Parts: sequence; C-alpha cells; structure tokens
Amino acid sequence: VQLQASGGGLVQAGGSLRLSCAASGFTLDNYAIAWFRQAPGKEREGVSCISVSDGSTYYAGSVDGRFTISRDNTKNAVYLQMDSLKPEDTAVYYCAADLYGSSWWQNVGEYEYWGRGTQVTVSS
Repeated sequence: VQLQASGGGLVQAGGSLRLSCAASGFTLDNYAIAWFRQAPGKEREGVSCISVSDGSTYYAGSVDGRFTISRDNTKNAVYLQMDSLKPEDTAVYYCAADLYGSSWWQNVGEYEYWGRGTQVTVSS
C-alpha cells in the first residue's frame, strides 16, 4: 500500500505546476484525498481536499482561487493544479488518504496513508 506524490520542481513566481498523487496496492475510490505542505520550520498544513462521495473540494484560504484539486478514479490518481504560484508556496507537498473522509480534512491525524512528498520551490 503506497501513495506517491510527484510533479514538484522549481518555478518562477506566477508560474504553474501540476502535482500528481498515485496509489498502488489499493484503490482511491473510497478515500478522501488531501494535499498538505510543510515549509522549513513550520507545521504541516492542509492545502486542499477532495471528498469521496460527491467530489466536493476544499481549499485553504491561502490557495483558494489559485489551486485546483481533481481526481481520476480510472487512473487511481489525484491531481493538484497550482497556478499563480508565490514564493510563500515553497514547501514539500504531501498527499494523504482518509478512508471515507471527515469534516476535519485539515487534521493531519485523520489520514491513514501518506506519500513521501515532492519539493515545490517558487523563486521571486
């Protein structure tokens, strides 16, 4: 059972990146999937989440309107499209899976599976 985040890199402010979260060993159909990020010296914070049931999406205020989360169950993957990137978006990004999901999507403890993370660096 594994989650793998990919797609990070170095980009200039105002640019875009698309992160992917792929699952192996289990299917994502019954899992809410979230993206978290952690910058050096800071706590891990929830960035976005997509629910199981109706595909509802949730965003942290700092990324709302710039990031878009989506899922493709046929590919067993979830994506995070990040546009208008800012230097403060620089962090390691992780995807996480929560069976059935919950209202507390930004709570790190809700998630059963975590990917290893991918580095996103935004230069000014």
